Amino acid sequence: MAHTIVTDVCEGVADCVDACPVACIQPGKGKNKKGTDFYWIDFDTCIDCGICLQVCPVDGAILAEERSDLQKVK
Repeated sequence: MAHTIVTDVCEGVADCVDACPVACIQPGKGKNKKGTDFYWIDFDTCIDCGICLQVCPVDGAILAEERSDLQKVK
């Protein structure tokens, strides 16, 4: 099961992008509800390694479950 970036919590720090071994984390288009850049996880590419969760400094921005209802891509 893939991890999820809660896009309205994400602050666009992008530590997860560099850490991801399969490059499944993509930039969102525009800004989220907080007015910051955001990223999202391609569920089809994610290998559920959890590295993104370990390196993200923003509490609650990444969940260890697949939740398409909390993650937008645009």
